[in-house]
Amino acid sequence: MENYMQVFNIIANLDTNVNQAISFNTDFLEANVINILLLLSGLIYVLKEFLGSILVTRQEKVLLAIQESEERLRQANLRLSESEKQLAQTQIVITQIVKEAEVTAQKVRQSILDQGKADVDKLISASKASIATAEIQIKQQIQLQITSLAIKRVTIQLQNQITPVLQTKIIDNNIAQLGGNL
Repeated sequence: MENYMQVFNIIANLDTNVNQAISFNTDFLEANVINILLLLSGLIYVLKEFLGSILVTRQEKVLLAIQESEERLRQANLRLSESEKQLAQTQIVITQIVKEAEVTAQKVRQSILDQGKADVDKLISASKASIATAEIQIKQQIQLQITSLAIKRVTIQLQNQITPVLQTKIIDNNIAQLGGNL
């Protein structure tokens, strides 16, 4: 206690020449130091429990928010990996379709070239027209092949995706739409 008094005296007498209006009152009863200390300790005791409960509640909310964020991150990562798998599968399908189209185009070209070589002497004057016709045929055959492959893929996907419940719903909807026309 004496050390505190000495510190307060040193602070109070630090710059006595500069400011004579500031001084330290050493009479504790007159200065109400005991009342202030009791009031301060009471406030600390009451606010400690109040602020402690608020901080605990806040901490729980923050932890819950962190857990929810981690769960959302985990779900987002799962969706990302699924999307990447689907992208890879789609790229494989596209590559297969392109290869099949190239093989078909090569076969058609080869057959046309073989046929053209045999008939070159006879059809020199009509060669430009037959080449144009052959190109149109190639384009149509490629389009037909691509269309056929696409229809096959869509049919397979639809067969895998349409469940009996979905079929029943579609049939019921169609019957309901035809009900007014019967």
